[in-house]
Amino acid sequence: MKRREFVKSSVAATSLASLGSVLPASAAESKANLPREHYELRLYHLRRGPKQKLFDDFYRQAAIPAWNRAGVGPVGVFNVMYGPDSPTMYVLLTHKSAESIAMATDRVRSDPDYQKAGAEFINVTPSDPAYVRVESSLLAAFEGMPKLEVPAAVAEKKPRVFELRTYESHSKKANKKKIEMFNNGEIAIFRKTGLQPVFFGETLIGTKMPNLTYMLVFPDMATRDRNWSMFGLDPEWKKLSTTPGYTDAEIVTNISNVFLRPAPYSQI
Repeated sequence: MKRREFVKSSVAATSLASLGSVLPASAAESKANLPREHYELRLYHLRRGPKQKLFDDFYRQAAIPAWNRAGVGPVGVFNVMYGPDSPTMYVLLTHKSAESIAMATDRVRSDPDYQKAGAEFINVTPSDPAYVRVESSLLAAFEGMPKLEVPAAVAEKKPRVFELRTYESHSKKANKKKIEMFNNGEIAIFRKTGLQPVFFGETLIGTKMPNLTYMLVFPDMATRDRNWSMFGLDPEWKKLSTTPGYTDAEIVTNISNVFLRPAPYSQI
């Protein structure tokens, strides 16, 4: 079996198995046919200096157009506003299906326009690398939010702040329970209290597993603080978060977050 066929089939199988273990058998069968996106989240760790501009030029002129031609999008590119390890650029690739993950990468790398437009970044020498390292995670969208939602502020060209949050659990069973909690009410409470989601994803491959990661968008930090306060005071949230099986002590061991600003050319 060719490598890309193996990767494609393995990712698809993992994603379906992941969904099936969350839901009862009958529900899993009905949900398995729904189109759920997959996301690749990349972290490019850079050094301060000219390579920051090189990265921006590469993604604006070469990478995003090539990913879009390969059927991947929207593509989000973000820099760290508040958080560790700066400068680090976050890139979010939106795949419409599990099959896209392996196929699209091959298409991008063989794209002659990509190779030409990105030559300066692609063909760097060992003595002058374009970045320090890249980390990558693969996520499957939640049943309760199977598709990424592009903020309206993108089309309106308005400022926006993103909060990327990761919830770790002590076991896969606990991780699945937290995903179930989001699907069974928490996402709806988010929306009601002004916590606007961009995506929710279960990490299939990555670090700090088992975990889930999601992204919220706000016009500014003051709105973020106000809406999180509303969420914490919401009666439905108080009831849900104290339900046996859904308490933090049972299913969440650590929460981390980072605040991001979009690059001027980001599609998210």
